[in-house]
Amino acid sequence: MAAKTKTARGRKADRARMAGGQNYEVRYEAKKTGRSASAVKKAVRKVGNLRKKVEKRLGR
Repeated sequence: MAAKTKTARGRKADRARMAGGQNYEVRYEAKKTGRSASAVKKAVRKVGNLRKKVEKRLGR
């Protein structure tokens, strides 16, 4: 049986989304935008988990 090769398939789509329940992702986004972790979680609940939408919401 041949060894499987790793591909980047799905990585771009995964990076475009943000898991609001993952503390490390929330902390990263909070530090990046200069907002609190609770503000990031609230933004995820409000606009969904697409990173661009969350960042746009936080950047108001």
